[in-house]
Amino acid sequence: MKVTVFGIGYVGLVQGAVLASVGHDVVCVDVDEGKVEALKQGDIPIFEPGLTTLVKDNFEAGRLKFTTDAEMAVNHGEFQFVAVGTPPDEDGSADLKYVLSVAETIAEHMQDEKIIINKSTVPVGTADKVASTIASKLEARSKKLSFSVISNPEFLKEGSAVSDCLKPDRIIIGTSDSTSEEKMRELYAPFNRNHDKVIVMDVRSAELTKYAANCMLATKISFMNEMSNLAERLGADIESVRHGIGSDPRIGYQFIYPGCGYGGSCFPKDVQALVKIAGDIDYKSSILEAVEEVNNRQKNKLYEHLSRHYLNKNPSQSLAGKTIAVWGLSFKPNTDDMREASSRVLMESLWQSGAKVQAYDPEAMHESQRIYGQRDDLILSGTKEAALKDADALVICTEWSQFRAPDFELIADSLNEKLIIDGRNMFDPEVMKSKGFDYYGIGRGLSIQR
Repeated sequence: MKVTVFGIGYVGLVQGAVLASVGHDVVCVDVDEGKVEALKQGDIPIFEPGLTTLVKDNFEAGRLKFTTDAEMAVNHGEFQFVAVGTPPDEDGSADLKYVLSVAETIAEHMQDEKIIINKSTVPVGTADKVASTIASKLEARSKKLSFSVISNPEFLKEGSAVSDCLKPDRIIIGTSDSTSEEKMRELYAPFNRNHDKVIVMDVRSAELTKYAANCMLATKISFMNEMSNLAERLGADIESVRHGIGSDPRIGYQFIYPGCGYGGSCFPKDVQALVKIAGDIDYKSSILEAVEEVNNRQKNKLYEHLSRHYLNKNPSQSLAGKTIAVWGLSFKPNTDDMREASSRVLMESLWQSGAKVQAYDPEAMHESQRIYGQRDDLILSGTKEAALKDADALVICTEWSQFRAPDFELIADSLNEKLIIDGRNMFDPEVMKSKGFDYYGIGRGLSIQR
């Protein structure tokens, strides 16, 4: 089947490559000429396990093409995927200018029937706006062409997006048009063989499902972080509590890991957007507002642990002049995405206090360089061991697997002080105490000190 994908970002590139991998004829279009040319040369702009090989193989096979020619792209595919960004506006709402711009482009060039598929995360009612935009443009062209607008939200997890796309746990199709539904079922048939994963609903319910899913997961994270703060003050260990509640099948173990806050391109933006959507219909979303408040507070936790440690040792001591080693810059493992990452809040707070940072991340070093450029108070180290050299403390922001079993003797020898702030609870506090470290986790009761 012939497919066009507007937007060669995280969602569009993965979706396009995966559809091509099962034999569909896919054209990806973007306004960024540099990105398009780089993809043609095999230069993949994001890190995602398995994506580079998937893109290269299907590009070389001719099933996946990249272009800036919107007219050619529109006339290529019966299916028109809209996978452009919906960045948060100043008031937290999702900015639809790119989505509606694509709708205008499709309407300007289409010559036959099209199925327009909203893959971007968009507010409830966006499909209606897209349909209205296309209808108005066609009327201005004096064209009477049939089209339908479908909501088909993505549920990809950064770090496992290719796998999620190849083996989806559900395929949401928001439409009331039976013909479009059947064509969508045919498009997704290669991913729907084991059992029927397709869930059909009306467009507005599909649009809300995406927001509801992300906001539920964000709520679980903020709830556990709230419990972790209680645990610290009550002398309890949140990891024991996590095991205790996770064993309840009504709760489960997923997304109940306490830490230094969630980040990325989805949870922060989608929580803010749904709060704004609720406000627009005169409904105060108290739970979601609290979710965001807890998360923003939690991102300061690592800095607070550091600052409190030095103040407790010497009330006149500050972080000015200190050098802090930071392991992990991406908002989660297996991605180079630093959007809304806790590491950014930490580093920027350290710099404001006059401290320096020596950082290492397996994949996000170039992204950090892009964000912060050259600065005297940031050293991007080539290895996690190099980041430790002559630092005053180690702070762990991201739970990369290579950080799970480090050489603690080397850490002790490299640091000026045996101090670890663990934002992901990777180590056992009692073990760290036995090794002579001052160790601060998240919600681990009374902080473990020598």
